[in-house]
Amino acid sequence: MTQLESLALRFNHTPQQTALWILDQTLLPLKEEWIRLTTVSETIEAIKALKVRGAPLIGVVAALSLGQSAVKGASLSQLEEEANALYAARPTAVNLMMAMNRMIAGIQLKKTPRALLNIAIELFNEDVTLCESIATNGAELIQSGDNILTHCNTGGLATAGIGTALGVIRQCHSQGKKIHVYVDETRPLLQGARLTTWELKKLDIPYTLITDNTAGHLMQLSKVQEIIVGCDRIAANGDFANKIGTYALAVLAQYHNIPFYVAGPYTTMDWHCANGDQIPIEQRKANEVTGVSGPFGQLSWAAEDSQVFNPAFDVTPAKLVSRWILDCGVFNKTDFQQGKVKQSMQQLAEQV
Repeated sequence: MTQLESLALRFNHTPQQTALWILDQTLLPLKEEWIRLTTVSETIEAIKALKVRGAPLIGVVAALSLGQSAVKGASLSQLEEEANALYAARPTAVNLMMAMNRMIAGIQLKKTPRALLNIAIELFNEDVTLCESIATNGAELIQSGDNILTHCNTGGLATAGIGTALGVIRQCHSQGKKIHVYVDETRPLLQGARLTTWELKKLDIPYTLITDNTAGHLMQLSKVQEIIVGCDRIAANGDFANKIGTYALAVLAQYHNIPFYVAGPYTTMDWHCANGDQIPIEQRKANEVTGVSGPFGQLSWAAEDSQVFNPAFDVTPAKLVSRWILDCGVFNKTDFQQGKVKQSMQQLAEQV
């Protein structure tokens, strides 16, 4: 029997049955409801609807869904079609593409259904390990007494492990450091307010929720010692895409001389993408901006038929980043320019 479990994912496999469950993140924090995903189509719908989210977790869930399809008897041609459909489910998060490329490689080698499922299981376990390494590396940058500002959600709800940026915060707390977290609400989907506060409360880490446009005021008052965010894709030059609003924080951080850190696993690196200009930015539905819908009901606050621009992500240039906190170490701009990051990640990949 194979059993995997994280904060937002449950997976069981026996010779008789395979079951994949996700925690529906659109219902948090008011309702904790688990959804069973029985087909790849259901998984794609869950990814697009943000019932499952976070670049690392999306990749893991997609791989497990494909592995489940394999052990249920899907043909190799069907599996390849399903992998390509999953690959396109969200265009910005490169972890999804990386996971599908591994699965497709196995399909093309005509691996057995169990062997394909094992690839997905390896991706889950790998992400757990990567998160631990990121947390250990990043915690060295944080001092006891620091106030940390973070954006969106980067914890166990976004990964198979303890998280990326939030994993660093969690590690600091477990080390006994007296830290306090300022949580951006993260418009338009309130993933900071709904998800990060939910995680921090469970972990008993002190936090204060703020509106996104309060962040600059806090920096002006010298109440923020560092900013830590996650990422959905890092380009070869260090530019990175993250939840919309991240770029504004980076600009404010530079003006106020506050360290700005981005945390992510090697699976978020895209060496085929030269810079941030080449990162595709997902555009989402207008109704995410014109109102709100969820377990708390529906409410519209914009004039009917308002024109909306709703990118899910923005790109932060490398020149605004103080450090990249990765599983293979902590790096600066010079490390990217001199190829040290790529070399370190290549060495890690050879070990995987």
